[in-house]
Amino acid sequence: MVENDSDSGGLDPVDWEEFRADARRMLEASIDQLQQVAEHPWQQVPETVKAGYGVQALGQSAADMVTRITQDVLPYHGGNIHPKFWGWVQGSGLASDLIAGMAAAVINANTGGRDHGANYMERAVIDWTRQKMGMPEGSNGVLVSGTSQATVIAFQAARVRVLPELRKTGQGAVRLTAYAGAGIHNATIKALELLGIGANNLRLVPLVEGQMDLAALRRQLAADRAAGALPFLLVGMAGSVDLGTYDDLNGLADLAKDEDLWLHVDGAFGAWTRIAEEPWRSLSDGIGRAHSIALDFHKWMYVGYDCGLVLIADEVAHRAAFAARPSYLEAAERGLAGGDPWFCDYGIDLSRGNRALKIWTALEMYGEAALGAAITDNCRLAGVMAQAVEARPDMRLAAPVVSNVCVFTARDDLAPEAQSVLNSEIAQSLQESGEAVFSTTRVRGVVMLRAAITNHRSRASDIQAGIAAVARLAQGG
Repeated sequence: MVENDSDSGGLDPVDWEEFRADARRMLEASIDQLQQVAEHPWQQVPETVKAGYGVQALGQSAADMVTRITQDVLPYHGGNIHPKFWGWVQGSGLASDLIAGMAAAVINANTGGRDHGANYMERAVIDWTRQKMGMPEGSNGVLVSGTSQATVIAFQAARVRVLPELRKTGQGAVRLTAYAGAGIHNATIKALELLGIGANNLRLVPLVEGQMDLAALRRQLAADRAAGALPFLLVGMAGSVDLGTYDDLNGLADLAKDEDLWLHVDGAFGAWTRIAEEPWRSLSDGIGRAHSIALDFHKWMYVGYDCGLVLIADEVAHRAAFAARPSYLEAAERGLAGGDPWFCDYGIDLSRGNRALKIWTALEMYGEAALGAAITDNCRLAGVMAQAVEARPDMRLAAPVVSNVCVFTARDDLAPEAQSVLNSEIAQSLQESGEAVFSTTRVRGVVMLRAAITNHRSRASDIQAGIAAVARLAQGG
């Protein structure tokens, strides 16, 4: 039990050597988990363990807490650390996160502002990413929880650009309209709802071979302007959520310039083909011409949750959308209140954790080449899965594999409704057995199996085993 002794620091350990031993035991258990990750797939949480999570707040020793965490926390993870997890676009985490996490815990930095190392590190990480995306020097950014928050920030900057007095007067009767390809991620819809623009003012443009139909987009823009709307935002996809497809980003950039629209690219995972090998690198050509990009480090850069980023080409527009300095946040020329700019001027949060440290640690430990090679390998493995599907007489791909996403049905010989039932059952059964994690999505009205390979631990043998397991269940095995 923790003793509240003012001479010992109150909540600090009374016996530091005893705490050191307990912490080392936690470290060893954590390293074991990483080293033996293939032996620990997702599993359901037993009722007794759920009950044990009830908070009693009575106080107990660090030794007891390490035992409880080892027994009741580590085994019941979300599955995404396992090499056969392909169900959703979730990163797998890195060993470097453990090192960075220890440092972050003891520093306990609030990166909302002020003059300390974490903020300089964040600026360096943002600038490195800006260069990789091909955005101009002087572009700005802020680390956030993920692409959903990044999207809200980017859209607000776009809105203030066309309505400069918005923060004082509100949007009023102005009807803003936004444009995106059919199948855009729900983050775009949610952001428009949260900002009061409304989901009904999002125009879903039809796709041609997986890309937004630019001719149809121009017609929709003309119709909306004729109806009195103010088009302000165009959202491109760099890696669609269902099939991993990419819009023609150069084409969108040209159109956005002609039509005076803010071009935002949802690059949650797909933006990172910028550091992959060809032909996958070219998929995101033109992304650097966007006014804003939303992306995640915790997806295809494998860094631990949570860690997203919004990049905005115009720093002035970014700052204008969020900056506010009440008297208690006034900057100083020197001392701790120095270090301008402050990140609280570029987003929603004043209290912000040290996300940059785990990115910086990963980049410095592994290097860009190794991370890019892992992304390239994920795309190759999606191709391996597609070949394995095509080799099975009853399986069919929903669409050609473009990047790292493979979507297919286990029994193309069945009626659509029967396929949907079977594919859904296979996904759930494989998750429960621990053999593999696929998710599902709907393509042409049929529920299909979906693999989004953003796992640096996956190997070709895992892919073959996963498809073999699907085939077995498809035949009633």
